[in-house]
Amino acid sequence: MEITALVENTSADEQIGAQHGLSFFIQACGHNILFDMGQDDLFYKNAQKLNIDLADVDIAVLSHGHYDHGGGLSTFLEINKKAKVYLSRYAFEPYYNGEKYIGLDVTLKDNDRLVFVDDYLELDKGLTLYSCNDKERDFDLGSFGLSVKKDSVLYPDTFLHEQYLKIDEYGSSVLFSGCSHKGILNIATWFDVGTIIGGFHFSKLSLDETLKSYADILKSFETKFITCHCTGEKQYEFLTKHMDNLSYIKASEHISI
Repeated sequence: MEITALVENTSADEQIGAQHGLSFFIQACGHNILFDMGQDDLFYKNAQKLNIDLADVDIAVLSHGHYDHGGGLSTFLEINKKAKVYLSRYAFEPYYNGEKYIGLDVTLKDNDRLVFVDDYLELDKGLTLYSCNDKERDFDLGSFGLSVKKDSVLYPDTFLHEQYLKIDEYGSSVLFSGCSHKGILNIATWFDVGTIIGGFHFSKLSLDETLKSYADILKSFETKFITCHCTGEKQYEFLTKHMDNLSYIKASEHISI
């Protein structure tokens, strides 16, 4: 399994742009996979610089309906003419951070290459999508001010639109989670995998005993965590003082599993 970070909040190469967002190019199970698309066309520009041809992507997955993961959807549909894009049935609902709209471009909703997913979908052998909307959430960090608008009223987002990609290949099991809004502690409990890659959504948390307790819980899993994006750089540095199974991936970096 080969994984390249096309977009992340930071970059390991000054030639590769960074932005608040996420995008991975994955080669696994005989497929070229795009997981998330950042805010705009930066994922495509970075891919060109990294000699990755996104026209060859045959499966695209959108982890959830926020602009920093799906803002590049229109660009992808233009530069790639064949791949289906798999996203939650709830992905196009109106999502907000305070008064700021952070959802997707609703004009794309009727594109015939979009495949709306419910709670589970096997894309191919070794490639499976899960929403886990029916799972118990033993750890609740709240909505962090994120909301969904219904009948002109904002309600705390319960993140029904978030889904996870599990890849099983050659004895390795890897889970991709864009932002882990449903709680990385819950997700680590739900999935018995060797590696989880994605943001933890810890960037607004204080560097205190509560965060240390989360580190202690994550450390107890045999899972290797590769984090990024919404975890927060300061929070990541804090976590590494208490965990030995945590690393970080920046834009331009490549991982083989």
